[in-house]
Amino acid sequence: MCKVCDTRTKAPADSGGASATRPAVGALSVAPMPVGIGQPGRRTLIRGGHVLSMDAAVGNFAKGDVLMEGAKIVAVAAQIDAGDTAVIDATGHVVMPGFIDTHHHQFETALRSLLSDAILVNDGRPESTANYYEWMLQKFSVLYRPQDVYISELFGGIAQIDAGVTTVMDVSQIHHSPEHTDAAISALRDTGRRAVLGYFEGWGDLAKYPGDARRVKTEHFSSDNQLLSMVMGGEIYLPFHEEAWAIGRELSIPIALHVVGTFGMQPTFDGLAMAGKFGPDNIFIHMTGMSDLAWKAAADAGAHISLSVPIEMQMRHGNPPLQQALDMGMQPSLSTDVECTMTADMFTQMRSTITLQRMIANEKALRGEEYPKLLSALDVIRFATVEGAKGLKLDHKTGTLTPGKEADIILLDATALNVAPLNHVPGAVVTLMERSNVSTVICAGVVRKWQGMMLGHDIAKLRAELEASRDYLFEAAGVEQDLFRT
Repeated sequence: MCKVCDTRTKAPADSGGASATRPAVGALSVAPMPVGIGQPGRRTLIRGGHVLSMDAAVGNFAKGDVLMEGAKIVAVAAQIDAGDTAVIDATGHVVMPGFIDTHHHQFETALRSLLSDAILVNDGRPESTANYYEWMLQKFSVLYRPQDVYISELFGGIAQIDAGVTTVMDVSQIHHSPEHTDAAISALRDTGRRAVLGYFEGWGDLAKYPGDARRVKTEHFSSDNQLLSMVMGGEIYLPFHEEAWAIGRELSIPIALHVVGTFGMQPTFDGLAMAGKFGPDNIFIHMTGMSDLAWKAAADAGAHISLSVPIEMQMRHGNPPLQQALDMGMQPSLSTDVECTMTADMFTQMRSTITLQRMIANEKALRGEEYPKLLSALDVIRFATVEGAKGLKLDHKTGTLTPGKEADIILLDATALNVAPLNHVPGAVVTLMERSNVSTVICAGVVRKWQGMMLGHDIAKLRAELEASRDYLFEAAGVEQDLFRT
């Protein structure tokens, strides 16, 4: 029987669409989803889970309940008597805040794995011919039509919901025209999760960056009472970055930029540091190869650091400056960066981050040197939730299971073959789990994944559209589709 025809893989009748995702690893059957979850005034009790709140004032519960009303969390406790409510049985599941990805180029979804072996720039070796700068930025991205932007953004966002990522900053360096921009925003909205549009540059005569940011902010992000918000891209490798920074501050939105030593950015970055241009509204992505002067200025200004540890190691950005950030008292967030090179799930990010830091510290210890405090599993979960919310200026809405915040909640199956028996919640999440353990995902009170099944989207139809977009991009770029390219 085909997967689409199998009744076990179909979404509940009120889900708004079919699913093409299998039930979670440990699931024996799929229970009906309670009706009305997330609707105004509707109360829902998530009952009997292992609650990891990420809020010290709330605490954690080996067995606990989370009460939602509409889009918001009402209470978190060991046991809640909520009367007449919809009930989600969370027995055997970790209940925690959804993950927050502070840097993901979602427009590249159609080109997943294309550059798995690539580095950033061509170093003259034969194996570096297919590199990120020449292939992605100069060969493929300039060819995107608005419809290519839309399907990649949408499919990439849905895939991250499947992996428990309830909030993303989409670094969409694809704003070739206002139509491209509006297509990206439409896709972020249609995905159904919390998202921050990173309004970065585009290419060609129709590109209106950075000035079109004013229209974008007015038309799409004038209200704080919505799932979508906006960040201004302020890349310092562009000759008009001063204008972009000024517009970002005029609009009172954060300013994000890639800071990568590979591209020779240190002198410009030092100049901004010495001129006192850094602020708490800055999000510095990667921060590889920067001077001590710039690091101190960033820390003193309260700027935020977003790290993409596996990508930085893989693509020659420079050594991930994780320990440097920690030594400066800066708590980083985690981000997945580019799916043309590596998967966009936060389990990969957390494991890479903790093993890198502990490798560095352990090597010092083995040499008899002073070494920094070893990161814990809880530390990297904090990077993947709380610190991401702070960096995106969304910590008043999300990042913890705190009464009054919006209900961005994930249920992770701890009865699955790769986890059971559960002995330590943070440890299991970081060292054992992966996307198949993501059973249920709730974004602002609305269930987007239910017991292993994605809801509200025709995945087969969208996959076909994504494949058609990929085929167009390859043909337009003059690149042969070789599944075993070396």
